[in-house]
Amino acid sequence: MSLLVLSTQDVDAVISELQPNDLENLMAPVFYRLSSRSEYASPHRTSISMAQHTALFMPSRVPDLGTTIKVVSVPSVPGTGQGLPASTIVLDEVTGCVKAIMNATYLTALRTAAGSVLATRLLISKVPKTLVAFGAGKQIKAHVDLHLRAFPSFESCTIVNRTGMDGTRLYELVSSLRQSHPSIVFNTIKLGDRDRVKDAVSKADVICTATSSEEPLFPSEWVSPGTHLNLVGSFTSRMHEVDSELIHRAWKVVVDSRDACAIEAGELIAAGKATDPNVNLIELGELVKEGDGGKFIPVELPKCLREPDGVTIFKSVGVGLQDVAIADLVLSRAESTGCGTRIKYYHG
Repeated sequence: MSLLVLSTQDVDAVISELQPNDLENLMAPVFYRLSSRSEYASPHRTSISMAQHTALFMPSRVPDLGTTIKVVSVPSVPGTGQGLPASTIVLDEVTGCVKAIMNATYLTALRTAAGSVLATRLLISKVPKTLVAFGAGKQIKAHVDLHLRAFPSFESCTIVNRTGMDGTRLYELVSSLRQSHPSIVFNTIKLGDRDRVKDAVSKADVICTATSSEEPLFPSEWVSPGTHLNLVGSFTSRMHEVDSELIHRAWKVVVDSRDACAIEAGELIAAGKATDPNVNLIELGELVKEGDGGKFIPVELPKCLREPDGVTIFKSVGVGLQDVAIADLVLSRAESTGCGTRIKYYHG
């Protein structure tokens, strides 16, 4: 039996052919399954401290898709600019052997962005024209690229980070996005330039944050009514990308998983939303239903999600079912196109 190895280049070749609707249609049933408590296995992640990283291990199984284990190494010192090394191992359901291993560094960002785009589609109450993003890593690249492709109405995008264009990472990110989206007006702002950040936030239709900040990136008062926010950066109780006042303006926050966010979403914990997640939080999977032909369609939104002076918020800490779904899709596409390298790994 052979092992299929998918490198960064192999994974990039496969996902370059994926369209936004492919990814939205992939994630809708994943979140639906999670919320309906259908059969799946996704224990909470475990971690091991290394010399310079914390290694996270995330196993998951979806009966009709497969079993995977994703391993992500988080640097002990943030801001190295090297990203998060990640790999996904795919197991054979019959033999129990590992049948594939793929570079998952960008896949993690892509599956997270796909969930955010789905949330934006379901929750936004206006035609979006202005996008503001906080951060400059792979998550922001995936979020900006996928939102701009999914919503042709966008006209401008402002990216805010600590260093502004003084940093190589932001320069490379914006150069890549400009090449992919020549009709979009891109702007960059240093996080410390409060006046410009305030102006950008107040004009935003959609805000995406993907940082490890332990202090709110901007105050609630800067955010205009009707704005939709995707918060994907925090994953510990001490991290807070936005303040509690903004969380309360959403009344009910939409999350990928109540259970996971009650433990890991610092903003929700600080705002008291995690104390009774069944009352304060609503899962993204509750906003879709299975329609004719197995296609998933939106349900009528609860009125509490559309308060006149409020905002809509999607908070994601990531769920293992997303990793299974994206790995299954990439693996099936790779096998059909002959992508990757096969290694004779087992005897017999």
